[in-house]
Amino acid sequence: MSSYRFVIADDHPLFRGALREAVSGLFADAEIAEAGSFDDAAALLDKESDTDLVLLDLTMPGVRGFSGLMYLRAQYPSVPVVVVSANDDPAVIRRCMEFGASGFIPKTLGVEAMRAAIARVLEGGVWTPPDVDLKAGTDAETADLMARLATLTPQQVRVLMMLSEGLLNKQIAYNLSVSEATVKAHVSAILQKLNVESRTQAVIAAAKIEAGQWPQAI
Repeated sequence: MSSYRFVIADDHPLFRGALREAVSGLFADAEIAEAGSFDDAAALLDKESDTDLVLLDLTMPGVRGFSGLMYLRAQYPSVPVVVVSANDDPAVIRRCMEFGASGFIPKTLGVEAMRAAIARVLEGGVWTPPDVDLKAGTDAETADLMARLATLTPQQVRVLMMLSEGLLNKQIAYNLSVSEATVKAHVSAILQKLNVESRTQAVIAAAKIEAGQWPQAI
């Protein structure tokens, strides 16, 4: 069996260490890269496109809520992503799966259970806590919004993330190394896809699916 390649993306070194222990106990010869910020994780995936699995914390520098998961699924659709989070609210778990995660591991899970979850995903399956009902309904308005968000390109997701942080067009252009005209084009496309009329409405729309789960920066 060829060696597996993992990316562990979490801003807490101690928890990255715990995940590394869980993975290396499962595959002694696994290649494991660690990232303490979302940008570092994306850079690792740009460099090593044949990564077998990303273990992603939902909240770390450069990302909030579901936007990091949305970006990874759009930019690297062939790379499975398992969300590892301290927020194990059933609604959060369902949203993660609807946005394309291959699994959800609560940070409170024991090491052996984590290993079983990771093994299940690498075999092509999905894993979520057994007591979570994934079929619980999402209201029609939220479902429509999630479908619209799923049509954003990876770069549009990044622009929306930065809009949510309150950045101006010129700041977004600098961060993405593109022109302000390109950022304006992305913003226009985002407004059209989300069926809203202003940047503020776009940020509010994106925040709706995270309501009550994370602090909002609107």
